Amino acid sequence: MNQEIKQPYPPAYANIDKATIESGFTMASDTLTCSLLKTLAATKPGGKFLELGTGTGLSTAWILDGMDASSTLISIDNDARFLAIADQFLGDDKRLELVCIDGADWFEQNKHLKFDYIFADTWHGKYLLLDEAIAMLKPGGLYIIDDMLPQPNWPDGHHEKAIRLIEVLEQRTDLVLTKQCWATGIVIAAKKAV
Repeated sequence: MNQEIKQPYPPAYANIDKATIESGFTMASDTLTCSLLKTLAATKPGGKFLELGTGTGLSTAWILDGMDASSTLISIDNDARFLAIADQFLGDDKRLELVCIDGADWFEQNKHLKFDYIFADTWHGKYLLLDEAIAMLKPGGLYIIDDMLPQPNWPDGHHEKAIRLIEVLEQRTDLVLTKQCWATGIVIAAKKAV
């Protein structure tokens, strides 16, 4: 077995990837992570999905590719320039709602919502407002984060933040947690039923 992805990439992936490179965006999720996101999305038919940190939409494309026709995805980002790339190539998908907003403002306005799947790829819902994000998960819902292994673009001190986040997640009694030293370092948690 190797890590080569033999399944088809999402139809919009090549165009988004090209636009991402041209835009100078350097925080995109890698393809191994994206392939996992697609697979996990397929486990939630009719699901309500949330992506925190759209970026240019590379991971968004993979999540959509794993979702069925009756699922919906809200994807938020605070950078209109990068979000415009996602909108250009994915905006016609009726299952997708792209929202340009600060993460803290979005959480404040939407704390009543519940999701089957949350991919937290930005500070909000991961390093900030973690409790609020976990509270939005339905029982059995998946919480997914990446970039838990050291990355070349991390600022000074970020490694310690990642270690502390893992420690916090490990201490939670409402999650079943798996850490994977694979791709960029993935954590998958399922919310326990009460």
